[in-house]
Amino acid sequence: MNPMSTDSLLQALHWRYATKKFDPARKIPAATWQTLESALVLSPSSVGLQPWKFLIITDPAMKARLVPAAWNQSQVADCSHFVVFAVRQNLGADHVDRHIARMAEVRGVTAESLDRFRQMITGNLEKARAEQRLDTWQTHQVYIALGQFMASAAVLGVDTCPMEGFEPEKFDAILGLKGTDCASVVACAAGYRAADDKYATAKKVRFKPDDVIVRI
Repeated sequence: MNPMSTDSLLQALHWRYATKKFDPARKIPAATWQTLESALVLSPSSVGLQPWKFLIITDPAMKARLVPAAWNQSQVADCSHFVVFAVRQNLGADHVDRHIARMAEVRGVTAESLDRFRQMITGNLEKARAEQRLDTWQTHQVYIALGQFMASAAVLGVDTCPMEGFEPEKFDAILGLKGTDCASVVACAAGYRAADDKYATAKKVRFKPDDVIVRI
């Protein structure tokens, strides 16, 4: 693998901003989007459990239905692809078994050889459940995927806007998640900035490195 240059990475991160106004006429090319979907799939998670679903909405009618539940924010309708990040709640042995089976398939080993790993995962889940923090733990994983998605998009020159400003219960009802083991957590609009989005040229404001980085 040829690593990206440090300058290129920093340029992409400086270029990225929470896009407030998308150009509805510009769509993300299929090959670029496929790469971003792969970035989602490749997102890291605690013990690899991948406690999520990524709902990709491109249908204009569906995006229009979501707008009122997102406080009428225009990004939902105007972006090329709208991604809703949903957490799988109340994880149990069935999800662990799926993970173990997939691991055995990909790595060419038997599921039985992974039994100690399976027991460790199950034990951690049950401990978290008993302490009433299981869903909170898994919800935190979703934000790892969001971060990877946004960084990947920036490297590819795709604009994004992360959004917690929506009513999760209404999103769940509209997207068919109600009554399932998945629930909306956060969303991200992706596409290309409008030429007249005033925030595109605003200087990025961050604390100085010494205010947030502690070198030990």
